[in-house]
Amino acid sequence: MYNTISILFWICLFLVFYTYIGYGIVLWVAVKVKELFSPRRVLELPETLPEVTLFITAYNEEKIVGSKMENCRALDYPKDKLEIVWVTDGSTDKTNENLAKYPDATVLFQPERRGKTAAINRGMQYVTSPVVIFTDANTLINKEAVKEIVKQFTDPNTGCVAGEKRISVKEKDTAPSGGEGAYWRYESTLKDLDSRLYSAVGAAGELFAIRAGLFEKMLEDTLLDDFMLSMHIARKGYRTAYCKHAYATESASLNMVEEEKRKVRIAAGGLQSVRRLRPLLNIFRYGCLSFQYISHRVLRWTITPAALFLLIPLNSILL
Repeated sequence: MYNTISILFWICLFLVFYTYIGYGIVLWVAVKVKELFSPRRVLELPETLPEVTLFITAYNEEKIVGSKMENCRALDYPKDKLEIVWVTDGSTDKTNENLAKYPDATVLFQPERRGKTAAINRGMQYVTSPVVIFTDANTLINKEAVKEIVKQFTDPNTGCVAGEKRISVKEKDTAPSGGEGAYWRYESTLKDLDSRLYSAVGAAGELFAIRAGLFEKMLEDTLLDDFMLSMHIARKGYRTAYCKHAYATESASLNMVEEEKRKVRIAAGGLQSVRRLRPLLNIFRYGCLSFQYISHRVLRWTITPAALFLLIPLNSILL
């Protein structure tokens, strides 16, 4: 009995260590070995810049329409090749009224509110450009973001580009902001290493882009639309490139209550994603992508949290 509990304890401890620290170490070593024999390729802008759609879904965002539009207008990309599309389904405040002040913004609106995923599905029917960049209404992206993303698509094997998410932290901010900022810095490092090994595992909705021709409609009850969309593209044999030179900045959760709501949604969305992406667990079919997906996502969302909670009672019994 003692031996069984001892073995279970060490298995749980290993899972926790590997998921949160060990995978990062393995990933770093693997990337260094790969790049020793195959240096990274330097990507350049194409001679003819492609048309790009900046795709924004918004619900009752009247307070930030102005700052977001000014941010979009300041982007370093030819204005005649950048279309700004807002999908504002269900909004009941002055979001549409405020957007009417900007003739360079295309607004797609219907009174019925069916959620963000449904808004993306509906809005993508009107996109004609080869590249679509998704960004949230409450985030600001850097001036060079569009060109940096377009560079990544010069690699024909790249089907999705994940931008970097940055958290704006101020001295007066609350505990969630500091913790969230530290988490995203670590997460950004892992995504960069994932991308350099083979492919980033998913993308953050604050800023990511896809080849429009690879888009496929998602189930409307999808909780993590950004993750599912990027992983569907990965299943087709394309990689997700991580671009740290294209980044979106947003404020952290205002308080612990808001942070809890966000974490619960991510946890539920993670479990939903694992169920719907079951084929990606087949490492014999998807190889390196499966290894990265299981190590970076599946363990975090399924087995490891249970192992973490089991460590305390198992350790107490052993003591």
